[in-house]
Amino acid sequence: MSIKDEMNVQTKSQAIQIRNLQINPPLLLAPMAGLTHSALRRIMIDFGGVGLLSTEMLSVKKLPSENPRISPYLIRAEKESPLSYQLLTSNHNEIGRAIDALHTFKADAVDLNMGCPSTAVGKFGAGVKLMERFDETRRIVAEARKCTALPLSAKIRLGSDLDSSKLKTFCSMLEDEGIDMLSVHARFKHESFARKPRWEYIAEIKECIKIPVIANGGIYSAEDAEKCLRVSGADGLMLGQGAIIKPWLFSEIARTVYDLDIPKSTVSLPDVYDAFIEALITDYRPIYHLGRLKAFTHYFSRNYKFGHALASRIQSSGSMDEARELAGTFFANNPSTAV
Repeated sequence: MSIKDEMNVQTKSQAIQIRNLQINPPLLLAPMAGLTHSALRRIMIDFGGVGLLSTEMLSVKKLPSENPRISPYLIRAEKESPLSYQLLTSNHNEIGRAIDALHTFKADAVDLNMGCPSTAVGKFGAGVKLMERFDETRRIVAEARKCTALPLSAKIRLGSDLDSSKLKTFCSMLEDEGIDMLSVHARFKHESFARKPRWEYIAEIKECIKIPVIANGGIYSAEDAEKCLRVSGADGLMLGQGAIIKPWLFSEIARTVYDLDIPKSTVSLPDVYDAFIEALITDYRPIYHLGRLKAFTHYFSRNYKFGHALASRIQSSGSMDEARELAGTFFANNPSTAV
C-alpha cells in the first residue's frame, strides 16, 4: 500500500469526540490575535471544512465586563458553530469569572493559552511561560475543570528547549487535571514562524497521553497536511497562517485528505477580499475596520506574486475608502484566481 493510500485509509472518517462535542473533520482554526474574529470566521465557514472555530485569545481579566454584542473579540454570528473561546491567564484565581462569562456567551468549548511566545504576555507569566510554571498551571487547569463541563483544551509549544522528559511530564499533567484535547504548535518558545516546524516531537507526545492531540504549525497546503499527519501521528490539524492566506484551505484539506464531499471551486481573490471588507463593515464599529483589514491583508496578499505591493498600499491607507480604492486598482492590474 502506498503512503498516499495509507493516509486515505487513516483519515477518511476520523471525527474527534470530546465530551458532547464532535469535531468533524478534525480541522481546527488556530486562535490568532487580530485575525480570528467573526468576519474572517464567516468567510471560512462559507468555503466549508472547518471542524472547530476559535476566537482570538481573550484576557480573563477583561472578559467578564465585555459586551458580546459590540466587543470586537466576542461578536459572533449564529452560523459560527462550534466555536472555542481561548483564555489568556497567569493566575488560577482569575479563571472562574471568565468561564462563567463564557457560559453566558454559549461557548462550545474552552481553550487555555499556554503557547503564546509574546514578550509582553510572558512578562505576566502567561502564554508559553505557563509551561515553566508547573504548579500554577496545574492549579489553573484544575480550577477551569471544576468550573465547567464544557470541552476543555490547551494549546502549547514544545517548551523552551529540547527536553522530551519535561515536555511529556507537562502534557501528562494536563491530561491528569482534566484537559480533554491538546493542541501543539511544533516549535520551541524562541523559534519564529520562519523556522520549519518539528512535527516529529508531536509523535512523542502522542505516546504518553490518551487524549486527542492536534498538530499546529507549517500547514499551508493539503500536501503539508498529509505530511504533518504522517510524521506527527496527530489526531487532527490546527491551521493558522495558512488559513489566513487562503481562507479556503480548510475545504481543500477536508476534501483531499479527509474525503469530505465538498465541491471544488475556483476562488476569486478580489471577491474574497470584498466579502471580508463587507463582513467587517456589517458587524464592527468603524474604529476597528482599518486595523483588521491591514492585519488580514498582510497575509492574504501572499496569494499574489507581487502581493507586497498590495500589502504596503493597504498599510499606508488612512481610511477604508482609500484602502478599497487602492485594493481595487491593484486587483485590476493583477488579475488572478486561486484554485
